[in-house]
Amino acid sequence: MTPAAVDTVGVIGAGAVGQTVAATLVASRLPERLLVASRLLDQAAALAADLDDMRQATNSPVRPAACDVADLADCAAVVVAVRASFTNTHTSDVRMGGAAANAPVVQALATSLRGYAGTVLVVTNPVDLMSRLFAETSGCPRVYGIGSNLDSARYRLTLACLLGVPSAAVHGHVIGEHGEAAVVCASSTTVNGRPVPVPLAEVRAELRTRPGRISHGVGRTRSGPAGAVLSALRKALGLDDGTEELSARHGDDWLGIPLRFTAGQPVACLPRLDAVEQAQLSAAAIKLRAAYQALRPS
Repeated sequence: MTPAAVDTVGVIGAGAVGQTVAATLVASRLPERLLVASRLLDQAAALAADLDDMRQATNSPVRPAACDVADLADCAAVVVAVRASFTNTHTSDVRMGGAAANAPVVQALATSLRGYAGTVLVVTNPVDLMSRLFAETSGCPRVYGIGSNLDSARYRLTLACLLGVPSAAVHGHVIGEHGEAAVVCASSTTVNGRPVPVPLAEVRAELRTRPGRISHGVGRTRSGPAGAVLSALRKALGLDDGTEELSARHGDDWLGIPLRFTAGQPVACLPRLDAVEQAQLSAAAIKLRAAYQALRPS
């Protein structure tokens, strides 16, 4: 892909996740320009100034600037990392706790970017619902949700630690919901190309508790999501070929599935599932469909 294709990337949101995504993009040197939009222009300007200091200190060529959402129309990609102000009272299914509060914000952004032709990566939770909401409101053809790729990265890291092997040797996916209905594709997981017995109870316990431990210690998961954004951006913009587990349309549903990107073009490549995993994936689809209908009855 030509350098002009990644001339500009936009980030919407100047909170903890938006800040970390933006800093990661400056450090990665991926775009030539980084536009930052936020609910308040002063917030965006402050973050852009901080990023400009980082650029100078690290000799990064990425040029950050603040902007309004309308100014993002010519970006190669836009990362949606907004979060409404709300108190999450959910003690289970925690990511679903932001659905009602975040939906109007995401819908308003999607309306502002209606007809946008670039790539949109949604980070806002519950990401499977927010990705679908953004896509259906905006009509943008390339909308993906970040989450299942982070779950998959955590899965490979966890399994590598449990089995005492390098994480690069582990090939496996977590799909379905970025949440409690996530499906660990144990039956197709391999280490060095060979099937392995996966200690599912230990794996699921780690995947379930890891985000909470991070949030309890530092307030919010941010570096992991930022890394997942960077990895997905490189695939979606054609800089790297490879597979990302992203929330995308799959039949009549939106949920996390593996997408194999070649020169920026995705093809769904679901792994082989056993009967239990197939039932879990169907249950995740039903759960997300019902939650979306409750969120947007029309």
